[in-house]
Amino acid sequence: MSQVEFDADTATKIEALYRIGDAVRRRRIVREALGAAPGERILDVGCGPGFYCAELAGEVGPSGSVVGVDSSPAMLELAARRCAGHEGIELHPADAVSLPVDDASFDAALCVQVLEYVPDPTVALAEMHRALRPGGRVVVWDIDWATVSLHALDAALTERVLRAWDEHLTHPSLPRTLGPRLRSAGFEDVRMQAHPFSTCELDPETYGAALLPLVAAFVVGRNGITDEQAQAWLSEQQQLGERAEFYFASTQLCFTATKPRS
Repeated sequence: MSQVEFDADTATKIEALYRIGDAVRRRRIVREALGAAPGERILDVGCGPGFYCAELAGEVGPSGSVVGVDSSPAMLELAARRCAGHEGIELHPADAVSLPVDDASFDAALCVQVLEYVPDPTVALAEMHRALRPGGRVVVWDIDWATVSLHALDAALTERVLRAWDEHLTHPSLPRTLGPRLRSAGFEDVRMQAHPFSTCELDPETYGAALLPLVAAFVVGRNGITDEQAQAWLSEQQQLGERAEFYFASTQLCFTATKPRS
């Protein structure tokens, strides 16, 4: 299988990744962009381990509700544990292109770093459009992986590693087409904000440092990379960190749009 398989092991690693400081910052930005209000009904497409569901439940309050959907049973199990005790949260197994929800039944929807894995993101966006009430809001967040840059002594190996890492998803540079895809799905007032996630320290609370072991594990056997080469690459990055020479930069994109009122 070329893409990441969201089994129990991967789900646990992603849950840990979503606890780091950079992930907490990203969730805050997403929630601010969504602007959930008390009493609203929110749809989380690709809810993963349920961080957004639990946090949004507090924002919509007892008169509101949150529905999370995910295609991974392992992710939904983690989400169920995280959301236990929260009122007004429903979790359902489903693909982003076939949402088990009624038409025009949500005030807002979010989809964070999910569509880059979906073969036809426009179909998934059309499903979110269908689920929203007229005037409903959507927030879509994905990464342009071509913006990732790392300082490296072995630049050629790092380039091979990054190209192999691109195989973990379907659309490495999906944000470049999200604007027209949103409009094609029927949304209007499409806007985009870029958010840099970068660091010059090998800080485990940053995406740059936290991603390294995940990348090293995934690329073995891809693009001709051996286990020894992957470990050598990871070791070099760790040594750069120890010498205060680490550098990581990437751009993550937040799109907002609305469903026309008529």
